[in-house]
Amino acid sequence: MTKHNVLIVKENILLSEYTTIKLGGAAKYFIECDSEDSVKDALKFAKEKKCRLQVLAGGSNIVFSDEGFDGLILKMSIKVVSLTKSKESCFITSGAGEIWDDFVKFSIENEFTGAECLSGIPGSVGATPVQNVGAYGQEVSEIIHSLKAIDKESLEVINFSGEECRFGYRDSRFKSADKDKYIILEVVFKMNANKEPEIRYPELKNYLESLEKFSALSDRKEKLNFIRNAVLTLRQKKSMIIDSNDPNSVSCGSFFTNPVLDVPEFEEFRTKCEVMKLSPPFYKTTMSGIERMKIPAAWLVEQSGFVKGFKAKGAGISSSHSLAIINTGGKTSDVLSLSGEIMRKVKEKFGITLTPEPVIVK
Repeated sequence: MTKHNVLIVKENILLSEYTTIKLGGAAKYFIECDSEDSVKDALKFAKEKKCRLQVLAGGSNIVFSDEGFDGLILKMSIKVVSLTKSKESCFITSGAGEIWDDFVKFSIENEFTGAECLSGIPGSVGATPVQNVGAYGQEVSEIIHSLKAIDKESLEVINFSGEECRFGYRDSRFKSADKDKYIILEVVFKMNANKEPEIRYPELKNYLESLEKFSALSDRKEKLNFIRNAVLTLRQKKSMIIDSNDPNSVSCGSFFTNPVLDVPEFEEFRTKCEVMKLSPPFYKTTMSGIERMKIPAAWLVEQSGFVKGFKAKGAGISSSHSLAIINTGGKTSDVLSLSGEIMRKVKEKFGITLTPEPVIVK
């Protein structure tokens, strides 16, 4: 361990200890940053060493190679949270390193709606805008007012409005057009303390309706907590909550995003399914004013022969959720081999290319 100005630079840190899938070799350099200045200093360090840089926060949506990372891992740990209220709205400013579920609990404690269905999602606040995290009918883009990010090359700090983030389905400018260009420092959420929670997702709606107590609740905070607990229960059943006692949770959560097809693509897909005497589930959605069809990736995976509990070498499919690839005591190469085989089979059978959700660092 060496000191670089005010930075503590660690060396040869095992990345498997910082990821929920518990995989990855050693990082050459490792710096934990808890302020804007320390992020700038870490970026300067990477430039001086002329080495690659990878940002790491909660470690729930990233897969590192068995060989490790021959560069600098910047561990984001900025955790300042502040609250500003006006007559119309409430703004919560959160550091990028804040644990996402702690933010959700904080918003519910203050009786703000908009994040309750995103309960239990592992990872950090700063990671949520990158892929526009969503679950059970809510997306984080619905409550993001703005965010602050730093340009990795120029070190310029820039504020982006929610609109400027160019959010899409599991997408943003930070994941596509400006991938690896910025590091998110903090996120400002615009929330409402007067809005009743809205349940859009059928599975959650049906579950809540089966619990008679929910319909009798009138207090907003009680409702929000009830919804949160319902979401946590559903996630737990799918092993989508990190639990040291649950081997099915040694994963990155959903490994693939749900494919979204335009109408001609969907008709071609449905024709293929008819030939195979299959009736595919799908959901209508509108993106950029165009009607599209969302196909559950889990259905495609299962129909391609990868059922819950499937195992291959040191990787497998969760016995709780067919969309989660788990580490069963193997290597990153086992996980990537299985994900590659799933993608190949789905493409071969349905003509659809699955897109991995986690960041894969080679």
